[in-house]
Amino acid sequence: MATVPSIIQTGYHTRSNSFPSRSHPLTSEIDEHLSRLASSESATTSSLLNHKLGRVQDLHDCIEKMLQLPFTQQILYQEQQRECVDELLNGSLRLLDVCAMAKDALSQVKECTLELQSVLRRKRGATKGFANEVRKYLTSKKAAKKAILKALKNLKHKENKQSTVANETGSLISLLKEVQAVTLNVVQSLLAFTFGHEKESPMIRWLTVAKLLHPKRVGSEGEEQMNEMEIVDASLQSLATSKSDMMQIERVQNELKLSESCIQDFEEGLEGLFRSLIKVRVNILNTLNH
Repeated sequence: MATVPSIIQTGYHTRSNSFPSRSHPLTSEIDEHLSRLASSESATTSSLLNHKLGRVQDLHDCIEKMLQLPFTQQILYQEQQRECVDELLNGSLRLLDVCAMAKDALSQVKECTLELQSVLRRKRGATKGFANEVRKYLTSKKAAKKAILKALKNLKHKENKQSTVANETGSLISLLKEVQAVTLNVVQSLLAFTFGHEKESPMIRWLTVAKLLHPKRVGSEGEEQMNEMEIVDASLQSLATSKSDMMQIERVQNELKLSESCIQDFEEGLEGLFRSLIKVRVNILNTLNH
């Protein structure tokens, strides 16, 4: 297959494109996915985040097809580049670990969400003793967030050491590492969406409660928009710490259902991505073992 040396500027770094030809449909499709993921705005709603997850999965499907091309397999099989490929495989394994951790964390939150819904149904609107269940829910999310931040910190430390190779193999490895970086970024966005960012200012916390209690007065331009998970957390805290009426209880029940639906969609998206990551890894390993 012919190769046409060229330079592709992405949102992450510049890489040489000497494999396969720029005119190859897979190359164009991969570039399009990377470009759109790099330029897309932060996901402020679950639907936008699910769209990103779907695009990342499509990206990995393209990578899987590319890895089956004879030219790509020939590059990966070169003995002198084994260190770079091993580095790539290590990154793949770490990414799988992060996805598995994210799935477990989401599963825990969904379990607590279902329990809260069950408690409200059993009590038929009464909120007595509900504060304990809310505390369990928030404590579970806090513990999951702490574990996630620790795992991501360790991952970032390991990723700091990267080799640079200026040849065809380097271009291929560079592309595959770029795909890993984009994938990790989307998974991190999902985790931040569900569990909150690493640092949350007092103003953001104030806005969360203020928007809940005074939605008509708080919402001026420049203030941050709450996502579905933030809304349900604020509602639960309000319900657990103040007197409530049936209308508020009904609203919280609806928000819990929406939160459960969001988590379910995230779980399905992560499961699909996890399977795609495994396929890519298996393709690389099969090439090396031929």
